[in-house]
Amino acid sequence: MGHEQIVFCQDPYTGLKAIIGIHNTVLGPALGGTRMWAYASEAEALTDVLRLSRGMTYKAAISGLNLGGGKAVIIGDARTLKSEALMRRFGAFVDSLGGKYITAEDVGMTTKDMEYINMETDHVVGIPETLGGGGDPSPVTAYGVYMGMKASAKMAYGSEDLGGKYVLVQGAGNVGGYLVNHLVEEGAKVMIADIFQDRIDRVISQNPSVEVVDPNNIFSLKMDIYAPCALGATLNDDSISKLSCQIIAGAANNQLAQEEVHGKMLLDRGIVYAPDFLINAGGLINCYSELEGYNRDRAMQQAENIYDTTLTVLNESSKSNKPSYQIANEMAEARIEKMAQIHRSL
Repeated sequence: MGHEQIVFCQDPYTGLKAIIGIHNTVLGPALGGTRMWAYASEAEALTDVLRLSRGMTYKAAISGLNLGGGKAVIIGDARTLKSEALMRRFGAFVDSLGGKYITAEDVGMTTKDMEYINMETDHVVGIPETLGGGGDPSPVTAYGVYMGMKASAKMAYGSEDLGGKYVLVQGAGNVGGYLVNHLVEEGAKVMIADIFQDRIDRVISQNPSVEVVDPNNIFSLKMDIYAPCALGATLNDDSISKLSCQIIAGAANNQLAQEEVHGKMLLDRGIVYAPDFLINAGGLINCYSELEGYNRDRAMQQAENIYDTTLTVLNESSKSNKPSYQIANEMAEARIEKMAQIHRSL
């Protein structure tokens, strides 16, 4: 995938096993969150970090940010393996890269973990607001996804109004929970699915009207909008053939199991697909704002721009009969190439 650098990190004393992927630094230092997950193998973890870090390059580029793409994964169950020592050891590995990679919060991580990492390196964002950081980026990520979903509705239905639409949110974590709040407030009929009961309970306690569905049987359900907000690759041969929705717009990274194959399948089926790295860029926008001197209102305002960019991508996709992910990729690649030319001329 054209990565600049892959770093394998291991520390037997804390149990740390991690991989840092730096995909591209043409636009600036590689910024991307750290994900902690109980991967079945190191090969699976490597595949994930390669895909995720590449996605961050495109996410930063299409959002107009002066950042490159990077990502990290820590191999292990976040509910049992995590410790202060492990996080600080990981922070030391991040620091050893001298600012080429800046880490942040992702799946399985918290602002407290960022605080521990910050004890060993300054190359971290998403630290608690009490320490001068931006805190949890999830609200901004969710707002950007919400904007992308409304733009998709405008494309599919001629109106951005989500009232009365049946929306399935797969993944009731931090981002999924905030997205549900926006949808319920607008009057959408929301269904949620998650493998963790405590997440379901938290969402239901805030929004009792939400319907809980079986996470193992979601793709055949009647819905207008599918919002994948958990792990990636849920859009594949099997799931796409079952889906009856008109729109796919969610926060998960790398939703297409195979970009070319499954992006084309969605186009052929007439399903409006909001490219994941475009509409879930709110978290990155929030982190970038932290680097410049944090301002939550400014971050939310920038995330609102995702609406217009999404409409541009979807309109061009319809006009050219190209998959929307391809249009978004081309826009991101064009910006990277233009900036590379500027750097070469200096």
